[in-house]
Amino acid sequence: MADFRKALEHVLGNEGGYVNDPDDPGGETYKGIARKMNPQWKGWPLIDKRDFNNPLLADLVASFYHYNYWEPIRGDQITSQLVAESIFDFAINAGVKISVVLAQAVVDVPTDGNLGPATLVAIEGIEEDHFLSDFTIAKIARYISICKKRPTSKKYFYGWVCRALGE
Repeated sequence: MADFRKALEHVLGNEGGYVNDPDDPGGETYKGIARKMNPQWKGWPLIDKRDFNNPLLADLVASFYHYNYWEPIRGDQITSQLVAESIFDFAINAGVKISVVLAQAVVDVPTDGNLGPATLVAIEGIEEDHFLSDFTIAKIARYISICKKRPTSKKYFYGWVCRALGE
């Protein structure tokens, strides 16, 4: 089964640290956690104090990601570490429902955005390389769609594509 700690390490490599980009719809973020979408997150008081090295902050980040992303994608029930990491990473970047819908489309099950037993069986039944290549293409198509709808996001496109490719 996939390991949350390994997946989290991978994701945090993509998310970076503290950012407050006015063009980012999420606004102020820390390790990918957007304040606008998560104003009640318990890490914000530490961020406001710029207490970035506080060990509690790392625990709060891990708990946030486990509860809000890893559990909904049922990462512990996916055998392939790479598949779990890809779905998890995209869930953080684009939302759980969108990530699951794209994964469901790849494995050809109804796209309801909930990773249930049928989706898990289908994910387990597809060759890892096949899933990852098709899922990557779907992610890039999603990024193209975002840039068409919101041209200010074009500046993120290259980074998103690199992320989708696992670079």
